[in-house]
Amino acid sequence: MLKTLLDLFIGFGRATLLGYGGGPAIVPLYEHEAVDIYHWVTQEEFGQVLAFSNALPGPIATKLTMLIGYKVAGWLGATVALIAVTIPVFIILIGFFAFLEKFKDSPFLKGMVAGIRPVVFVMLAMLAWDFAKYAFVPKNTGPLNWLPFGIAAAYFILVHYLNLNPILGVVASLILGGIFLR
Repeated sequence: MLKTLLDLFIGFGRATLLGYGGGPAIVPLYEHEAVDIYHWVTQEEFGQVLAFSNALPGPIATKLTMLIGYKVAGWLGATVALIAVTIPVFIILIGFFAFLEKFKDSPFLKGMVAGIRPVVFVMLAMLAWDFAKYAFVPKNTGPLNWLPFGIAAAYFILVHYLNLNPILGVVASLILGGIFLR
């Protein structure tokens, strides 16, 4: 059990420290640790945990890793996963804050930020591409096999163009999925 907890801390801590661009951009790194390196979950299970995590409020990194930690080692595993994704970043953030404040007008630092933006974009695109495997797999073969695409298109239009509150879109998709995609 101690080795499992240490692996949770190392795996999720490593991914957290190497991830740039916030929660969604780091998900592919968590997936690599959980599926490919440690085999805590299968690819399909990761997709299910990711979908469930995205439906809940709060940062994706903590929800995703805590759910996997709980699956692997119960409440203690969830706690270790939470510590792995929060404490190292907290310590580094405090340390770098003084550095960033001192050099905030530095052309080199501005160039570093500009250089990382394309990488963050690619990480987000990889997440979207990987998640499409789970999001658009029809759960039935009848006339409703188009429904996942319909939900995605309706959500995009309603939220992006008609300014629907995203929470209402999430709730509506949960209800539609519960009724039609069982």
